[in-house]
Amino acid sequence: MKRLNFLDTGILLEETREIPMHIGFVSLYTMPEGVDEQTFLSELADTLRDVEDFQYPFGVRLKTGRLGLAGASYWESDPSIDIDYHICRSALPHPGCYRELFNHVSRLHSTLLDRSRPLWEVHLIEGLENRQFAVYLKAHHAAMDGERFIHIARSMLSPNPEDRQADSPLSLATGERYRAALRREIPDPVSDKELRNVAEVLEASFDSSVNAYCALKRLSNSLQDKAGALALPFKGVPRTSINTPVGGARYFVGQSWPFARIRAIGKAFGGTFNDAVLAMCAGALRTYLQNHAELPEKSLKVLVPVSLRSEGDIDSSNKVATIRADLATNIKDPARRMAIIQASIRAGKEFYMDMSPTEAQVFSAVLMMPGVFLGQLGLASRLPAFNTVISNIPGIRQPMYWNGARLEACYPVSVLMEGVALNITLVTYDKSVDFGIIACRRSMPQAHRLVDYMEQALVELEEVAGLPAFKTKDKVKAKPKSVLREKSTTRSKSKKRSK
Repeated sequence: MKRLNFLDTGILLEETREIPMHIGFVSLYTMPEGVDEQTFLSELADTLRDVEDFQYPFGVRLKTGRLGLAGASYWESDPSIDIDYHICRSALPHPGCYRELFNHVSRLHSTLLDRSRPLWEVHLIEGLENRQFAVYLKAHHAAMDGERFIHIARSMLSPNPEDRQADSPLSLATGERYRAALRREIPDPVSDKELRNVAEVLEASFDSSVNAYCALKRLSNSLQDKAGALALPFKGVPRTSINTPVGGARYFVGQSWPFARIRAIGKAFGGTFNDAVLAMCAGALRTYLQNHAELPEKSLKVLVPVSLRSEGDIDSSNKVATIRADLATNIKDPARRMAIIQASIRAGKEFYMDMSPTEAQVFSAVLMMPGVFLGQLGLASRLPAFNTVISNIPGIRQPMYWNGARLEACYPVSVLMEGVALNITLVTYDKSVDFGIIACRRSMPQAHRLVDYMEQALVELEEVAGLPAFKTKDKVKAKPKSVLREKSTTRSKSKKRSK
């Protein structure tokens, strides 16, 4: 049995019917040429179900004692997994547009996972146009984070379209084979960093107390406005429609942009790819709030998860710290907005300066605890610790195939928290950046408009930076259109017919 850590238990405690705490990915594939669609999909489904021994976390279920989650909690092996319950096939209604796919995923992501079973589901979705199909995998956030999802994807995919994998991606055999390949590429992270004697252990313990003291001092200075660039929980966080009580229904939409285009903006402003992503989202959120006549005088604050995994660590469930950043949505000038975002991110990184990964994770969890308690009391929307979450998951930077089917895009589907009705998560794949936007359907019924506002923000940043307009010939292979664009295309066709 594997014991749950502090963060995993907190995620389970936070879950309610309105706040499901599972994450997922929607992967789009194009079938190989010449294969029969139904035969190919049936073979993939049979491969998924053909499992004797499951790799973690697919073969374990939650085990609690008499005190429930208040006591010790573990992951224990489930001896009788009903594979047909966990793996489902479904088909979209004709004509199989991405709008129907995203609506279907929105409903699937709104339902809770059964805690008496292993906390995951796989949905093989057919019926898309152009010989495409989708795989939607969801698993509880207490058992997996985004980087673990990427490791599972790597274990089942190949850069060679001719490769065929007989083992299920869920099987222990696939996981062990992937670990063996990873060990050949990456040296053992423990052997390089292990403490060699008692003196080093004592020194590490002393450093922990010193680092914690320094962090507390930086925290105190920021509360007294001695370090203005550092964004802190609850401090100067405005209330908007994003920060309202969250209902159970979800609204999901995905969209892709060229990686080179976003990275060029970061370089033009002397920053990073992540800086450009935050500026892009900040511009979109500013436009969204302006169009709803609720742009606050204070700037929105964002929670940015930062991975603490060591290279080669594929077994940890959650290993993250969080940085809070100022999105400068109250600033009209995109260049000034970018400068404030960059300064805020630098201050957030400096806050964890000199901390070990364990220290950073513990300190980050402590900063999150007041928000968790407020969520349990139903007060998170009245006293928001931050406005929204923007997360970046490093993905696979080359074309990949699953038994000959080309992976076209991989859209992350994240979680919402009480009082935070919007989450934007992105993953890099091949030459593109795939964004997944999840929102509360009641609080933000027009969340799909953010896709177009993000494009507007990109163009605005390019113009300010003096970058040339992104040319069509430079773009990556066409990816799914947003829901909004599909609807507008349908309207324009109907108008032409009426004329």
